[in-house]
Amino acid sequence: MSFSVALTDDLETCLALRRLVFMEEQGVSEADEIDGLDPECLHLLAVVDGAPAGTARVYLDGEVAKIGRVCVLREHRGTGLGAALIEKAIEVSKGKAAQAKLGAQTHALDFYARFGFVATGRIYDDAGIPHRDMVRAL
Repeated sequence: MSFSVALTDDLETCLALRRLVFMEEQGVSEADEIDGLDPECLHLLAVVDGAPAGTARVYLDGEVAKIGRVCVLREHRGTGLGAALIEKAIEVSKGKAAQAKLGAQTHALDFYARFGFVATGRIYDDAGIPHRDMVRAL
């Protein structure tokens, strides 16, 4: 398996991946998933053997880079693709913000901690899924 992660302008493909993972698999409503911020975000696309397999976005808000909408197709989970997306999101955020922040699904807290993210605040509901905010310095 050969994969790559890069910045992309192909928002249509990123949205298609998010629709599959968040809306179809996890039951998130379109109203919760499509928040109007995508035109202002940096988008990452992970490709495996030439086919789209994952995505993430970075929303720059002052000194904070908000990493979000991180998803990997089911058949590519556990392959390192999610880690590559997070590493690339951190890389593209450096020099543009002082801190990275994300809202992690609670089952993924340990995954994000591997990249230096620290949980803050309480668990909250986001689109029917328990989340907790995490931050790290850039």
